[in-house]
Amino acid sequence: MEETIAESSTIITISDVLEYQFCPRFIYFMHCLDIPQHEEKRFKVIKGREVHEERKLTNKEYVRKKLHCVQKDSEVYLVSKTHHIKGIVDEVLFLEDGTAAPLEYKFAEYKEKLFSTYKYQIVLQGLLIKENYGKEVNRGYVCYTRSNSLVKELEITHSDYSKAIEIVEDILEIIEKGKYPKATRSGNKCIDCCYRNICV
Repeated sequence: MEETIAESSTIITISDVLEYQFCPRFIYFMHCLDIPQHEEKRFKVIKGREVHEERKLTNKEYVRKKLHCVQKDSEVYLVSKTHHIKGIVDEVLFLEDGTAAPLEYKFAEYKEKLFSTYKYQIVLQGLLIKENYGKEVNRGYVCYTRSNSLVKELEITHSDYSKAIEIVEDILEIIEKGKYPKATRSGNKCIDCCYRNICV
């Protein structure tokens, strides 16, 4: 009998979800064909790793006080076997109203909008926090270190959680069934894609 997604033992990372949002075929090439993307050469990834050094310059106590945070856990590795997802949350904030919230630091400037990848990173972190801490999570925060540590709040709705779970299930279907997905609709993403020579 074929294994259903719910019974699957595969656990993907939040980074896998971000790659899927860039282009679903990343998942196929990385997980089904086992072709690494050599991401260490990509400028944004290198800069993203530098954010941890940059974060030392951020007045984190001020940021947390502003958000009515009473306690926090840092660099928390969380796993959800129920939803087949794992990842590291920069900070889990416990707020005055009894809820919890993820806080993600980005080596980026705020460009007047929240990218979809940032949104679903926060939503999936919220899912992990809910399951592991048993706390309600109805918002999350992104701190833009290159915009003077500007913090933007993101509301997380029930439909956001449902959509995030749907994306995870789509990714698991690609991995479990070796399903070759449609490519991204944005041709601009293909220009500097590391898989462009084998993607047909």
